[in-house]
Amino acid sequence: MGTAAIDTTIERLGSCTTPTPLSRNEYITDNHRVLFHIDLQENIHCTDSVPQLPSFEAAGPRDTICFDPATIACGIVTCGGLCPGLNDVIRAVVMSLFHHYGVKEIYGFRFGYEGLSSKHNHTPLELLPENVNDIHNDGGTILGSSRGPQDPSDMVDTLEKFNVKILFTIGGDGTLRGAQKIAQEAQRRGNDIAVIGIPKTIDNDISCIDQSFGFVTAVTEAHNAIYSANMEAEGARNGIGLVKLMGRDSGFIAAFATLANSEINYCLVPEVPFTLDGFLQALKRRIEKRGHAVIVVAEGAGQELLASGGSDASGNVLHGDIGIFLRDQIKAFSKKENLEINLKYIDPSYTIRSMPANSYDSVQCLLLGHNAVHAGMTGRTNMVVGYWKGRHIHVPISLAVAERKKIDPNGWLWSAVQESTGQPRKMI
Repeated sequence: MGTAAIDTTIERLGSCTTPTPLSRNEYITDNHRVLFHIDLQENIHCTDSVPQLPSFEAAGPRDTICFDPATIACGIVTCGGLCPGLNDVIRAVVMSLFHHYGVKEIYGFRFGYEGLSSKHNHTPLELLPENVNDIHNDGGTILGSSRGPQDPSDMVDTLEKFNVKILFTIGGDGTLRGAQKIAQEAQRRGNDIAVIGIPKTIDNDISCIDQSFGFVTAVTEAHNAIYSANMEAEGARNGIGLVKLMGRDSGFIAAFATLANSEINYCLVPEVPFTLDGFLQALKRRIEKRGHAVIVVAEGAGQELLASGGSDASGNVLHGDIGIFLRDQIKAFSKKENLEINLKYIDPSYTIRSMPANSYDSVQCLLLGHNAVHAGMTGRTNMVVGYWKGRHIHVPISLAVAERKKIDPNGWLWSAVQESTGQPRKMI
């Protein structure tokens, strides 16, 4: 993302004149900024092209707020696929609204944006501390989820009906685009409704967000599948363990799982193209030399080799199944080469994404939920709360969805993967 194109301005509904009920020793001011670049040379370069260093507004509680907590209701929706930590975020938002600010009306709208659509007639859940107290122990989401857009005008009608002044949308790229449309429709009507996004993408692919919740849990849980694949490969003559992990357009889970499990010999991700023959020949050499191999492939890798098309309800391109494709192609190639192999294929995707969050992600969920509430209560809108260079920040939704975050094939992460696996730098 080019620095010159970065606009980190956060929209505000109005001035903050109400003293916060939150008791703190220190509050964040609007002058607190977090630098976009952490590298000194990048910042030196920026001073030649922009009037000031690019930075984000720091997240956190302010000493004055925009809304009177006693007069408003708040809403929460969870959208898209499941991800470890969804219930943790719901719990954190509810607890902060209720205990920190004194908001008593909190609605959980069922099944994503369907819950805001009049045609689906989903009755919202009333969320109170006592009915969210233990939900972080479970995977999934107590609110349910769905994909696909709904009419922004219809959704704002529902928010107005329930006097919702702050809506928290928990989801990925498509969810954030929907949140942006809701904020724009509310603004068009002159209705002060704050819309705050909380980034949920197990693939960790949202721009200007270093790490989204659930990602660490996904990498950790992938270990079990990789361990099994390695045991199967080492336990058979010419054994091959093939594991498909999540990662539609960005291969971060596959890459970090590879670094966490040194027995992996090949890591295939969407950002680094390969040819079928190049990969199969490299695999053959490995089998002939070492007698076994472990392969991790991200679901979006090698799509140019597959016949795919269409899109899902959220507008995502439907990918072909690279795991099944590679499994069948490896078997066909070994038969053609008269090379006896024993291949085991493992796809743990739905097992991983439905798990509860681990301790690290639970902490991230709590802090993201609290900071989302702080942002909403100060009247910020059309934004997403994120984590950047060790700090929580405010990111305009327009910037977060401008482009998908991907692995840099020339960057440190992919170099580390290649060094760990020993795979050829090019398999073409």
